[in-house]
Amino acid sequence: MDSVETQLQTFYDKAITLGTEYGTQFILAIVVLVVGLWVIGKLSNGVRRSAVKGLPDETLAKFLTNIFEVILKVLLVISVASMIGIQTTSFIAILGAAGLAVGLALQGSLSNFAGGVMVLIFRPFKVGDYVGAQGLEGVVTDIGIFVTTFMTFDKRIIIVPNGPLANGNIINYTASDVRAVEISIGISYSDDIAKGKAAMEAVLKADPRVLQDEGNVVAVVDLGTSSVDFLVRAFAKTDDYWGLFFDIRPALKAAVEEAGLTIPFPQRDIHMIQERAQD
Repeated sequence: MDSVETQLQTFYDKAITLGTEYGTQFILAIVVLVVGLWVIGKLSNGVRRSAVKGLPDETLAKFLTNIFEVILKVLLVISVASMIGIQTTSFIAILGAAGLAVGLALQGSLSNFAGGVMVLIFRPFKVGDYVGAQGLEGVVTDIGIFVTTFMTFDKRIIIVPNGPLANGNIINYTASDVRAVEISIGISYSDDIAKGKAAMEAVLKADPRVLQDEGNVVAVVDLGTSSVDFLVRAFAKTDDYWGLFFDIRPALKAAVEEAGLTIPFPQRDIHMIQERAQD
């Protein structure tokens, strides 16, 4: 019994000693943790509001604010751990090694993240724009941190990683208020060029969607194998582009035919040479 009581007394004494030595530090560490989390929450909310106002995209603002908050919380946990006597040197080394391993494993994702940041900051396009990039064309439906989503004319949804997207050529068809519809049309070599040009110019002047002060062009650009080829370039508002694109071709064909001109089929003249049989 004495030995048991002695062991209990020894355990009690050690507990009192440890409580005296570390109890204050532990309580202080808890207080620092609670207050630190409260302060980080206030700072994060302030940074988030400022970022939303200062950055061009709310998604980027929220994402960067979340990264800022996570970094502050990691630093707070390390500080609290050092206050209660935990050796943080090895802890930081483990975190660094883990971060390096994760970084190497997620090189592609980090590249996409960097590309997403570039897209959201410089904004080469926005949601709703008709864009050509990475060998595809479509309307931008969503811009995320890692990927951008397109919808094609046939309603296919295409998701493109932001890394290649930010590092490649981007054609924003709707960034300008004006676009040009370009058409090649040919008439016969026996037709009157001036008459054909006048007929095509009349089509451009008659269509209200064609902007008359943007430098429209009707000109001969090539003498083809079977036709005299014209380039017809008609400028229109971007919203009217596709309607004019599909309507102007039949209108030009009808105007050329009404003017008595011919749109020839591809043809080739063949000369037959007959040799006389020798006696």
